[in-house]
This record gives sequence, C-alpha cells and structure tokens, in this order.
Amino acid sequence: MKGFGVAEGHVAWRDGDAVALLEPGDALNPLMGRGPAAWAEARARGEERVARGDVLPLGEVEAVLPFAVADYVDFYSSLEHATNMGGLLRPGGEPLLPNWRWLPIGYHGRAGTVVASGTPVRRPQGQRGGPDFGPTNRLDIELELGFVIGVPSTLGEPVPVDRALEHVFGAVLVNDWSARDIQAWEYQPLGPFLGKSFATSISCWVTPIDVLPRVPLPAQEPEPLEYLRTEVLGFDVPLEIELNGEVVSRTNARHLYWSVEQQIAHLTSNGARLRPGDLLATGTISGDEPGSLFELWRGDRFLADGDEVVLSGAGLAEVRGTVVG
Repeated sequence: MKGFGVAEGHVAWRDGDAVALLEPGDALNPLMGRGPAAWAEARARGEERVARGDVLPLGEVEAVLPFAVADYVDFYSSLEHATNMGGLLRPGGEPLLPNWRWLPIGYHGRAGTVVASGTPVRRPQGQRGGPDFGPTNRLDIELELGFVIGVPSTLGEPVPVDRALEHVFGAVLVNDWSARDIQAWEYQPLGPFLGKSFATSISCWVTPIDVLPRVPLPAQEPEPLEYLRTEVLGFDVPLEIELNGEVVSRTNARHLYWSVEQQIAHLTSNGARLRPGDLLATGTISGDEPGSLFELWRGDRFLADGDEVVLSGAGLAEVRGTVVG
C-alpha cells in the first residue's frame, strides 16, 4: 500500500515496506489542512526518497495514530448490512426503516476513543438489560471504510455534492467495535452510545483517495433529493475479516449504497462544517459476505478474550486488535 502516516516524530510516506520521513510532526493534521497542492508535493517528495533508498524499514517503525481525530461520524450506508440487521432485529417486519433510502443515516461517535491499529481492546462494561450491569457478553466487530477530511468547510455553508471529494484527504480501514447487548438496551430512542464509544480502531496509514479504484454503483431508488443527486461512484476494494488467523468473511467496498460524496453533502446540509481530521466511517460493509460477526453467526457467537481480529483491504493498511478482559 501507499499512504501517509507518522513515524519517528515525522510526517512520513509509506510505499510497501519502505517508510520515508518528510517533515517534523506528530500528526498529519497540519498537512491535511494545507490542501491538495501540499498533499501532492509531500507525496512527490516521499516517492523521490523511496526511489533513492532514503527510507526506514516498516518493521522498525512504531505504529501510531496518524492524525488527531477532530470529529467522528459513523454512517449506515450498506444496503445489505441494513437489510441483514433489520431482519435479525425485527423478524417478520420490514427490514429497512422508511427513511433509509432517502438519506445517509449516521450518528456522531466519540473521537477520543479512536485508536491506532494494534491497540488492545478492553472488553467494556455496561447495562446489558434492565438492572444487569457487567462486561459485555456480545462483543462484535464491524468492517468499515473511513474517509479522512483534509480541507475544512465554512460553518453555515453546505458542501455541494459535486465538490465534496475535494475535502477528502484519504481513506483508512475502520473496526467499529460493538457491544451488542449494551447497544440493544440503550440505543432506543437516541441511537448508539456506550455500546460503541469504548473503542474504534483505524489504520496507521492513510491511503490517498485517488489510489483507490472507483466504480459506478447501481441506480438509487427512489431518486435522491437534489442536494444528494450525483453520479454515484463506489470504491472497488476487496475486503477481508480474519479471526485468529482464519479468514471468516470477504466482501467489497463497492457494496455501499451511499457514496462518500453523498455522506458529506448530507452531513453539511444543515450548515455543519468539516474540519481537518474529521473521520467519516461508512458503517458496516456487507455484500458478498457479512461485515460483522452478528450477521455472520446470526447472534449465536461473539468474540472471546484473547481473540485477534485483523481487517484488510486492497491498497489499505490493515487494522489489527486483540480483545483483553
């Protein structure tokens, strides 16, 4: 993979197993805020240093969180995932809620518990239903893409859907760890809270958005409202979930229904602004196979202490995490 990160107290460029140090810094945010011309210039310097061998081996570089997360929004943009979950949670009823095909549904997550790949994930405690409090018995993962904002927007000015991608610095893989029993008890009427806010793992390297191949997605029905109307393009990125060394699911980012451009247009449609370091996750990506264990095992099995989960995707840095009690 190729991408930006932080190594040895420097902004760095990674090309495969080679890491080139670019400039002093402990986060990518200043570079991201300078815009596309600065990104291209930094990338060119990195590629030049890689070409002449002025690099560090990846194995000698400590993995760290690549940027300071400003805000974290998690969407719910996979039709297959929403349909699967609706069928499991509302058997016999309509899987999709009435608004799902009209807007990219999302919730505001907790930026302070976004962690770098490799960080151990402690099993959270919470209310598991009524007066029952204790460690979650239904710890799950969610395979997602995350888009990292570089160029800020102006408060009060919505970002047009056809210009939304201009704000995106790059992409990471995201593991949205989820305590399903805590989530089920608390999420109505306001949505996810403690069942998801304990940890969200991301890649240590941010892949430039133009590295990832794009592909047209099927027509959306009904036709989106005008502020969301655009050519809908997804990312043709094969994805895998590995549990304790065994691949348990494979899917592809092309199965997302709502695009990143539509997510940004909707997020800012009320005048909310984007800031460098905002993380916009897609929600679980299901399709060929499920993107969560809840779907895969239909609620019969969840993560045990000591389990290691690795998420991987073509052109993206992996996300690794081990459950600790």
